[in-house]
Amino acid sequence: MKMKTIFIISWTRWSPGLGRARRGVALLAWLAVGAPALAQVAGEGPPPTVAPTAAQESAPPAAPSIVPPKLVTFVEATYPAEAEKARLESTVRLKLTLDAQGAVTEAEVLEPQGHGFDEAAREAALRFRFDPAQRDGVAVPSRIAYSYEFRLPAEAPVPAPAGPPSVATAPVTPVEAPVAAEQPPAADVAVDAIDVTVAGESAAERRRRSAEAVKVIETENLQREAVDMGQALSRTEGVGVRRAGGLGSRARFSLAGLADDQVRFFIDGVPLELAGFGPDFANVPVNLVQRLELYQGVVPVRFGADALGGAVQIVTPENVEGSRASASYELGSFETHRVTASAQHVSGATGLLLRASGFFDSSPNDYAVDVKVGDAAGRVIETRLPRFHDAFRAGGGGLEVGFVNRPWARRLLLRAYASTSSQEIQHDTTMKTAYGEVDSANSSGGATLRFEQTYARGIVVDAVGGYVFRRARLTDLGTCAYDWFGKCVATLPQPGELEDRAIDRHVSQHTGFARLNLGWSLASQQMLRLTVAPTFVSRDGEDRALTALSKVDPLTARRSLYSQVVGLEHELDALDERLENIVFAKSYTQLARADRLLPDNTFAPANRDTFTFGVGDSLRYRLSSQLTAKAAYEWATRLPRPDEIFGDGILIDTNLDLKPETSHNLNLELALDTRETANGAFRGSVMGFARFTDQLIIPLGREGYFTYQNVFAARSLGAMGAAGWTSPEQFLSLDGNVTWQDIRNASSAGAFGTFDGQRIPNRPALLANGSARFQWSGLASSRDELSLTWNTRYIHSFYRGWEKLGTQGSKQNIEAQLLHSLALTYVTRPARATLSWTVDVQNLTDATAMDFMGVQRPGRSVSAKVVAEL
Repeated sequence: MKMKTIFIISWTRWSPGLGRARRGVALLAWLAVGAPALAQVAGEGPPPTVAPTAAQESAPPAAPSIVPPKLVTFVEATYPAEAEKARLESTVRLKLTLDAQGAVTEAEVLEPQGHGFDEAAREAALRFRFDPAQRDGVAVPSRIAYSYEFRLPAEAPVPAPAGPPSVATAPVTPVEAPVAAEQPPAADVAVDAIDVTVAGESAAERRRRSAEAVKVIETENLQREAVDMGQALSRTEGVGVRRAGGLGSRARFSLAGLADDQVRFFIDGVPLELAGFGPDFANVPVNLVQRLELYQGVVPVRFGADALGGAVQIVTPENVEGSRASASYELGSFETHRVTASAQHVSGATGLLLRASGFFDSSPNDYAVDVKVGDAAGRVIETRLPRFHDAFRAGGGGLEVGFVNRPWARRLLLRAYASTSSQEIQHDTTMKTAYGEVDSANSSGGATLRFEQTYARGIVVDAVGGYVFRRARLTDLGTCAYDWFGKCVATLPQPGELEDRAIDRHVSQHTGFARLNLGWSLASQQMLRLTVAPTFVSRDGEDRALTALSKVDPLTARRSLYSQVVGLEHELDALDERLENIVFAKSYTQLARADRLLPDNTFAPANRDTFTFGVGDSLRYRLSSQLTAKAAYEWATRLPRPDEIFGDGILIDTNLDLKPETSHNLNLELALDTRETANGAFRGSVMGFARFTDQLIIPLGREGYFTYQNVFAARSLGAMGAAGWTSPEQFLSLDGNVTWQDIRNASSAGAFGTFDGQRIPNRPALLANGSARFQWSGLASSRDELSLTWNTRYIHSFYRGWEKLGTQGSKQNIEAQLLHSLALTYVTRPARATLSWTVDVQNLTDATAMDFMGVQRPGRSVSAKVVAEL
């Protein structure tokens, strides 16, 4: 919620010498225009209709207590020399953005005056300090309109009054610079009205305090570190991110007991695979993201998703005001280069928005790995060698145009995008066999159209639709067998390292999708939402190596998939907003059409239709202003993804018999947040979860490929906790979290019945993270800071195969790992920009880092990163 407050105060002083100028500042005294109940009591007519969006909470029945910001440190602006010489005067109107500590983070010139006045006023205002605004006793960000007056001295100045000027409302006394004693300055008092917007809860805070089972990660500090999306997510409790190598490698994601595609990824509500960043979440640039929302086990209706174990919402910058730009460049070990850039311009008069973004990543990934090779005597020995065929390169961009904040649409935006990537493949899934000429590539392009508007009677419309084309390629035409030294040690009897034949696959996918969200405010404390989300996918492809041999190509088979999710949700706020409940129901439809290649080289239909339902409920109760309890349940269904059924044409094989997954998901959570106290800010949470899944889909390795298969039943039980403290003045922040999870096969039937009751392979049972951040402000200027951030991650040992398979001495397991990183960052904020420089060391101790199937991750790496924001 936002409270609009009007402050009235004027303060003027004369400066001596070269900077002789009268500075007029308008601030402080307030008139709140807030909740409809207050307006009605004040006799201002019937309460206005407020239509909350799907992301907003209902308006509270009474206005919160608002304390406006107070100016405590005023900074003199230098009178522009040319303007003083020409005897020019001016008043520059600024919009200042204040953070919760009272620092000015942004100063926007509302009415440019030229002649150097704008630059001088903005530079000075950025150095102001305020006592922050408060909402219900809690410091909050705010925005104020501020007039900075430049006046030349009068020829016969009037002596200053004996006492300070008085104003009808409570004045704010700035801390002024000393005035020359020989001639007291004159003071001229004028009263001006200035609008100030005191921000209530941010979008991130609203999510945290909602009934939804969600964790929110804000990326402001992460953007300055040399981390990718996988590293950023893995620091959160309940999250596991495992990689099949270095930059660009396939990533596996787990969240509170379930993993991989059981957790869906979205970018601004659009499925990740349809958003123009490629199919892998870890390759989305952190610098193009504002925050991350992790929904654990229970997925809100508004996503229109069939996720089984939760969802991750990647939110790009939401500020659609003014003109701004940003860019980052990272140079790291293993010849790693990462670049991002974005820019936007919004016309205040017309609401026209133009926004563009792009990224580029490149690395040969030639880090050292421990492998077994033969020596001159034919003995097998373990040695450390650099990878020689693992290069990754990716790039892409998007352009968005449309209108925002118009009477006929809150948003109407068209976005077009394209991306491409190429990845060399170094070895098989278990890192036993080296490859030297196997290559893969992905490219995609598409467009989306989004419309958002709020109508009378509390009706909200949020619709998005689009089309995406994706093309994948796998080429294996080499004629050599390679060793880990990168040498051709033998000539193959036929081309192809992955199989006993050549491969030249090209797979194309066409996807059309839509998502319609309709919201209706039934009353001030109730909201009804309906979501309809259809998706249609068609596949075609060819293996040119098979065609050249006049053989039947399985990729030419007919393959299409229609999926639709419909959801209905009711949200209720009660007991003066202490209680919030969200109850929902979903229906799932999937129509799969495919042809199966039979042993006699003919095709036969392998169609499957699925119709099912699900229900859920999320409950939040505020035990106090600092302590919140949550409970959430969903009976969920996940429909198999196209890549799981049809393969991806690269490293995922076909399984046309794959069945949908279903699961009963339950969460119980207790969270503490003390906000600011005399001893700092304390935060903490504990959560227990249970997942009872049927037809669990997991990837299993076979030679050079993965195949997704159903495990007939699985049970996941776990608990996780997090605690943190930030010292007064934010000098030191400490955070830590731990996750324990027990994930087991729970069926004695089917292909994995022999392993009933055993832990599912490649799932560590214990994960932990810790971090410490030291921050020093005001080193070289009042608007800079130096920070040192340490992160550590512990991964308990786990088995690569079923835990009771084989004898104790022959079991293949991944040893426990303790990994550290250290980042030193300097941030400065000159008048028109924010600049940061970071040196980041990953895997500080050069420990052996391994993920699923024993794939080795990079050792110690050093990166330098620079970020500029205008």
